[in-house]
Amino acid sequence: MEMRRLGRTGLSIAPLVFGGNVFGWTADEKTSFALLDAFFDAGFNAIDTADVYSSWVPGNSGGESEAVIGRWLKQSGRPRDSAVIVTKVGSELGPERKGLSRRWIMQAVEDSLRRLKTDYIDLYLSHWPDPDTPYEETLAAYDTLRSQGKVRAIGASNLDAEQMRDALQVAAAKDLPRYDVLQPEYNLYDRASYDGALRNLCIEEEIGVITYFSLARGFLSGKYRSHKDLEGSARGGGVEKYLDGRGMRILGVLDEIAGETGAKQAEIALAWIIAREGVTAPIASATNLDQLGSLVRSAEIKLSGEAIRRLNEVSE
Repeated sequence: MEMRRLGRTGLSIAPLVFGGNVFGWTADEKTSFALLDAFFDAGFNAIDTADVYSSWVPGNSGGESEAVIGRWLKQSGRPRDSAVIVTKVGSELGPERKGLSRRWIMQAVEDSLRRLKTDYIDLYLSHWPDPDTPYEETLAAYDTLRSQGKVRAIGASNLDAEQMRDALQVAAAKDLPRYDVLQPEYNLYDRASYDGALRNLCIEEEIGVITYFSLARGFLSGKYRSHKDLEGSARGGGVEKYLDGRGMRILGVLDEIAGETGAKQAEIALAWIIAREGVTAPIASATNLDQLGSLVRSAEIKLSGEAIRRLNEVSE
């Protein structure tokens, strides 16, 4: 398996990251264990989660995904250093349990470590910008965690170019650790927020990039083509916005390339991201072994220059 350097973190990951948002939601524990075993057996090594996953499920309070990963890691017998675990802090878990203050980060990391059943997190991300907390306070908290050995590297999700540049400047001016990884929303449909100034900054500063919603909440799999297709789907509400002319044109080109190559639409959509300059790896999830097999194949596909050109043009 090809391993890619994740920015300046010192970490190396395979070109696809498993999205742990499904654990404790659309994948029960037995299924989650089977998916993780198959993913790692195929040569992949990175899992993305967050302290807030999957708090949106009735009866959940957050941390369910981390807890599943922790139990899997313990029972799997795999060495801890064989897995690159990415988790996040900052989303709201309750009153006074949100944001990027030093107080909350120092508490939240202990909760995540306990659930993950590990003594360190490979990559700890600020989940959302926190306008109420200065970058200096947040980065100083991460500096403490790194010196304690509880966090190996840090990054951020959902920052725009100006915010990322400001954070980098504060880190340099105050001699604090910088965000070495960005996790943006990015896929064939949702390109505007990353392509351009933010992508250019990440390339210039050698920032690792792992993209989320890489399949546009499942839309780019091709299984949602009408409002009727959304009925009964746990992801239906988030997919509806893609059912417009632009979305259908993108699916049309994916359909064409699928017919030419024999690959599935989702595999082609992920392969496009994997081939994109300025991206280390997309995040994608699966809820059964058939879907997982498709994810594995996406990392093996080498799209032709002509196919990439057509995808670039239809998605611009």
